[in-house]
Amino acid sequence: MAENNQPTQAQTQNMAIISHLKTGADLTSLDALQRFKCMRLSARIYDLRRQGYRICSERVKVGNGKHVERYWLEDEAR
Repeated sequence: MAENNQPTQAQTQNMAIISHLKTGADLTSLDALQRFKCMRLSARIYDLRRQGYRICSERVKVGNGKHVERYWLEDEAR
């Protein structure tokens, strides 16, 4: 928590991201930017993994030919 007992932007994004992943959905950095205004998804995933969440990832090719990481909770079937 920040000094004023309000969650930081990173903490707010972490909560939103884990809530999203818990629905069984996956997430890419492009999705995170659009949904949560999160420009550093890999940092948020790092935070969540340190909190004990088992988050899987794989590199996927997107429509423009570039590659991004796709993340999901390990318990969700792929």
